[in-house]
Amino acid sequence: MNQLKGKVAIVTGGNGVLGGAIAKGFATEGAKVGIMGRTEATVNKKVEEIKATSGEAFPLVADVLDRTQLKACKEAILQKYGHIDILVNAAGGNVKGAVINPDQDIFDLNLDDFDKVNHLNFKGTLLPTLVFAKEMVQQQKGSIINISSMAAQRALTRVMGYSAAKAAVDNFTKWLAVEMNQKYGDGIRVNAIAPGFFIGEQNRDLLLNKDGSLTARGQTIVNQTPMKRFGKPEELQGVANWLAGDEASFVTGIVVPIDGGFGAFSGV
Repeated sequence: MNQLKGKVAIVTGGNGVLGGAIAKGFATEGAKVGIMGRTEATVNKKVEEIKATSGEAFPLVADVLDRTQLKACKEAILQKYGHIDILVNAAGGNVKGAVINPDQDIFDLNLDDFDKVNHLNFKGTLLPTLVFAKEMVQQQKGSIINISSMAAQRALTRVMGYSAAKAAVDNFTKWLAVEMNQKYGDGIRVNAIAPGFFIGEQNRDLLLNKDGSLTARGQTIVNQTPMKRFGKPEELQGVANWLAGDEASFVTGIVVPIDGGFGAFSGV
């Protein structure tokens, strides 16, 4: 227990379902966790949830696409704690026009929305890394964990823009892992987690009916998942804690699926 005691962690999108679960896991292991999000009310709510379980958390209201806001957050953290040890890039999501619905085809793609989903997921991972990883370079130690998706590794219908953006996150994770070690030594590690199917606010109506039963798409996903269920947000915590901590000191440049076997199963 408390393998992250004394470490300062930043979780972008920490006010969301998956980012929030990772943040809680860090706090349970003794880290001081900054919850970053654009909406002050949901950021503060997540901070209070963590504090209610005797964890230490603090709010960071910022847009991951606004470098000025990110720099202000960094300065505030350094002034209070003096170091930044862990960065989780969990901010992301989908944009309606970058989805190809069953009654559409690729030629219906909205390029403006395609740009938006790429900015949110890829640039929204890149910019916080550029801002906060500078401190890790100064310290010669740190762990960056990007949040990818199984949509980056398997061709999933509909989610065209999101899949492309998360594939970019996978590539960036491996590229940056090499860059950091070659330029700055072995103390900075960069890895990613690729969740399979978890129920969040954005995909709830796509996977579940109003009565809680599975939609046709939800049933197809469960059929393709050997564990025959969706993931629980807290099931991300074990891998995130491991990648963030010193026990993974020789682990960098990997993308870890947390998917109930979805990526391993051929369907046969």
